Amino acid sequence: MRTILDKITDTKREEIANNKKCFSPEELRAKPLFSRRCHSLKKNLLDLSSSGIIAEFKQKSPSKGVINSSVMVDEVTTGYVRAGAAGLSVLTDFTFFGGSLGNLEKARICNPETPILRKDFMIDAYQLIESKAFGADIILLIAACLTKDEAATLAGTAKELGLEVLFEIHEEDELALIPPDADFVGVNNRNLKTMDVNLETSLHLAPMISDHFLKISESGISDPSAILALRAAGYQGFLIGENFMKTGDPVKACREFIMKTKEFY
Repeated sequence: MRTILDKITDTKREEIANNKKCFSPEELRAKPLFSRRCHSLKKNLLDLSSSGIIAEFKQKSPSKGVINSSVMVDEVTTGYVRAGAAGLSVLTDFTFFGGSLGNLEKARICNPETPILRKDFMIDAYQLIESKAFGADIILLIAACLTKDEAATLAGTAKELGLEVLFEIHEEDELALIPPDADFVGVNNRNLKTMDVNLETSLHLAPMISDHFLKISESGISDPSAILALRAAGYQGFLIGENFMKTGDPVKACREFIMKTKEFY
């Protein structure tokens, strides 16, 4: 049975083919943002004073539909940074998540010193060049979309471009796919095949992930007290989007969440 992830990757291949017709790799490398030096999310997460929160701009998802269509990426992302986010995540998939490369570029211009993750389904080296050209510092590689060799090749190419690599897993079998060039291993508490969410996924997989990688817990984090348990399990980063974006004021929700987490450490 075909899953939503199968549909997303098929659509992504078509999208990449169309993007290649618009911008060649050479044209992307000539864009002003391509030559900038990337900021390190790893450095921010290792800072003992860091909130560890990677705040995400996401307006739509396959599981929830439209989450928030009334906010602007520049206002929300700058607000997230002022609220104390350690980094930003910006969705760039349009068909399923309502994102765009334009949103990534706007977030970069408005937040010149903040590490930004490009959140998308990366299956082609062209997307890595594209990511840097539009202002990303970190790219996401999803185990469920890639073979071990594909993951290793893409991670190596990303590092050559100066990008940090977040490798995402959501089950034990995917541990073997982690490329050595990854900087972070993210555990997605949302099963990408069923869309079910369970925070226990992060707690279960944490001891199986090498300390060579920084650990990031993703999805389903809605209670500030959960950060305490996740930190105890070894996580340094916490990617949160929907919990903020579903409110009328995502920036206020982020600020209040971070303030509450400070009560626990």
